[in-house]
Amino acid sequence: MSLKLSNAALASVGRDIAVPGYRRADLSAGIMHFGVGNFHRAHQAVYLDDLFARGRDHDWAIVGAGVRDADKAVRAALQQQDWLTTVVEQEGTHSKARIIGPHIDFVPPGDVAANLERLSRPEIRIVSMTITEGGYYISPATQEFDAAHPDIIADARAIDAPKTVFGLIVAGLARRRAAGVAPFTVMSCDNIPGNGHVCENAVAGLAELVDPELARWIRANVAFPNSMVDRITPATTNRERDALRDKFGLEDNWPVFCEEFRQWVLEDKFPAGRPRLEDVGVTFTANVAPYELMKIRILNGGHAAIAYPAALLDIHFVHQAMADSQVPAFLDQLTRREILSVVPAPPDTDLAAYQSLIARRFANPKIEDTIERLCFDGSNRQPKFILPTVLDRLKSGADVKGLALVSALWCRYCYGETESGRSVAPNDPSWGRLQTAAKLARANPSAFLEMKDIFGGAAQNAAYVAAFSGALSKLWGQGVRATLAEYLDGRL
Repeated sequence: MSLKLSNAALASVGRDIAVPGYRRADLSAGIMHFGVGNFHRAHQAVYLDDLFARGRDHDWAIVGAGVRDADKAVRAALQQQDWLTTVVEQEGTHSKARIIGPHIDFVPPGDVAANLERLSRPEIRIVSMTITEGGYYISPATQEFDAAHPDIIADARAIDAPKTVFGLIVAGLARRRAAGVAPFTVMSCDNIPGNGHVCENAVAGLAELVDPELARWIRANVAFPNSMVDRITPATTNRERDALRDKFGLEDNWPVFCEEFRQWVLEDKFPAGRPRLEDVGVTFTANVAPYELMKIRILNGGHAAIAYPAALLDIHFVHQAMADSQVPAFLDQLTRREILSVVPAPPDTDLAAYQSLIARRFANPKIEDTIERLCFDGSNRQPKFILPTVLDRLKSGADVKGLALVSALWCRYCYGETESGRSVAPNDPSWGRLQTAAKLARANPSAFLEMKDIFGGAAQNAAYVAAFSGALSKLWGQGVRATLAEYLDGRL
């Protein structure tokens, strides 16, 4: 007999499930978070749960928010269980389940009035977000805010009825400014280089279209701390729901399964105040950039490196890819040969040890992270996780054969068919455009590089064009296995 998750059920859950070590009735809101997905609940929410259990900072609970239709389903699922979430940490042969309770409300997505009312409240001192790499309205090639995007133009023309996260933030800040209420801090928790700067450019860039004076006030008065966040957190399916029920006797509408490892590095820039997260393992620093660069290029870049060859070889799970005869060797050689040389080590960090840690995390069989998830949204991820490393290598005159092969594998994947002939389902917001370019590139590899908004300066570099074209031609001519073997043997 299983138990349905709720506040009332907390006293009855099994001893093998940890429950919140605090009275949830004592919590009050201090944070409004856009994008209450799996990563947020496995990361930021877990750190706050740990902090609240120490009897600290109970006025920093989370109010959820969102602007997508998908957010409505998340809200409905969590509301049925009093905003509680079960987080299952998996490592080696064991799993640990805990119920976390830092969320105390969730503003209905689409209810502009309710969102703006909550953003206007003085007690909301941090507005945070996990809206994915593609949610910031920036050009993939230049990383600059795209003020001409139709969503941004629409919000600028009707800022009192915004449809985007940034429109709501701008409108909320404008209300606080008019009322003499101190602005909240805006904290990005997405995997983007300089995510605080990118977030500031999106908020102030939209504000510039609405009222240049408001934009100047935002840049002068609103803090946008940079951050590095890390925890491998797969999507939730019925497999996870069933596993939670069968192993722990608990029913959760939307549990989160994740690895045991987690890391959070934050720029200490919170003029409106912040919870004492350093007490529960968060690193505060004046310079996040080295940590961020290390993680994005080694971990996120590593995900891209294994995703596309594995997908083309019909490998389903990440840990299965790491047990393959070639995929982990490709990851190791690519990282050592081409990535580590353009990654400065953060303080007290051994990059070789970090590389080994990443490989062990990828190989964790308990996570069951999917290759399909890693392949998603390459049009936004390649320009952030792979191509900056390419450009740094090219500047120093170093070769980019492995990195070019990663992008060639992505192009081959975008063709829409694995090596066995299995169809690849659309897996990118720009899938139609990518597939068209990938089909042209089979005969003319340069056709894929003509997407200048993605490839930027790399597409203008003769060495890169040659490396990419050669790799793609080999993938089509002799297949993934033989091409990987040539790179591993130093013949590519």
